[in-house]
Amino acid sequence: MSNQFKNMQKMLMESVAKMQEELGAQVVEGISGGGAVKAQANGLQEIISVKIDPSVVNPEEVDILEDLILVAVKDAFAKAQALSAGKMNQITGGLKIPGLF
Repeated sequence: MSNQFKNMQKMLMESVAKMQEELGAQVVEGISGGGAVKAQANGLQEIISVKIDPSVVNPEEVDILEDLILVAVKDAFAKAQALSAGKMNQITGGLKIPGLF
């Protein structure tokens, strides 16, 4: 392996490590039920919090609350995936590199 290739590989790995650090610090929020349920995820696609407005907690409507939570979490996850994909495109210039994401 040539030194030039090794240097490029090292630079790419350093860029990916920095990107992952930045993604871990960024937070996106998914919302459902007009703001009654909110879920937050970081750019590493980890759900970090779920907040529920007390006015929507009714023991007789647990199934509705579960649906609201599911929608909010899916929304946050989709935003975290988009954030991650955008960062990866910045590093790779749009090339799909197996094993990175």
